[in-house]
Amino acid sequence: MIIPHELDDLLVVGVASSALFDLTESHEFFLENGEDAYREYQDEHIDDTLKPGVAFPFIQRLLDLNNLDGGAKQLVEVIIMSRNDPDTGLRVMKSIKTHGLDITRAIFMQGRSPYRFMNALSMSLFLSNSADDVKEAIAMGFAAGQVVGRPAATRDSDDLRIALDFDGVIAGDESEQIMQAGSLDDFHEHEVAHASEPMSEGPLSSFLRGINRVQDVEDRLVREAKKTHEVYNRRLHVAIVTARNAPSHERVIKHLRALGLRVNDAFFLGGIEKARVLEVLQPHLFFDDQRGHLERAQKVVPSVHVPFGITNLPEMEVIEPQRPGVSNDQSSLEVEGK
Repeated sequence: MIIPHELDDLLVVGVASSALFDLTESHEFFLENGEDAYREYQDEHIDDTLKPGVAFPFIQRLLDLNNLDGGAKQLVEVIIMSRNDPDTGLRVMKSIKTHGLDITRAIFMQGRSPYRFMNALSMSLFLSNSADDVKEAIAMGFAAGQVVGRPAATRDSDDLRIALDFDGVIAGDESEQIMQAGSLDDFHEHEVAHASEPMSEGPLSSFLRGINRVQDVEDRLVREAKKTHEVYNRRLHVAIVTARNAPSHERVIKHLRALGLRVNDAFFLGGIEKARVLEVLQPHLFFDDQRGHLERAQKVVPSVHVPFGITNLPEMEVIEPQRPGVSNDQSSLEVEGK
């Protein structure tokens, strides 16, 4: 009898092959030669290991957290979510094995994005290189982000560093709406008046909650190390990097506390360019809802655009319906229903 694999207590992340690997060469070959030639190309190159993509270092270190407590309990599950069909997806799975990534589960849907299965798989985050897939997932209430920039530097440690914006990422965008409709003074006045009121949850609240569960395990290890006077170097670090500053910073702290969420560090920058701090912090992924903030950030750290809230309304309103038979994902066969 096979015992069902339970996901509810794990931090589950879905990643498109286009986010995990650099598929630029494969995509260009497909565009130039068509589907049949693309299939032959992938088969001929099945033993050619794909190079790491933007999300690779993040996923690698996230999976490594499963050995946090000596491997006593699984904490993280990563599932491939691909527009490839199972046949052309073989190269992806072979590359995963060659890179030593502990990923054994995958969904391959020929020409269609699998993000609709996120709830069924208890996923709190879906990462993709496809802007259209991410926008559609966000519009349906799923937590998703488009990876931009380039992968983090060569592996120098097992640490995993995550940086997140606050409004429109961890919290909803109601305060941002005040900002957009009025002035900075209006925003600060509103936030001071409502400092003790938690905001609505943002798209990545559940993801941070899952990260915090992993940190609970590490907190226990820290306490045990202190009892024996051992030095324990934390491997998981989470930071808020926000344009908020005093006095609106107070609502951030009280919101996190009300929702039972926590971060290790907080940077209240008040308009200082985020990229300057991120270049020093060097997160393996930085999540922000505003493309304006990411224009410079993605040049210094791998980043994720979360197209949520009022600042993304113009972009969300022009989502083009997927043309029959055509996919926009780099990792896709780009032909549906074949």
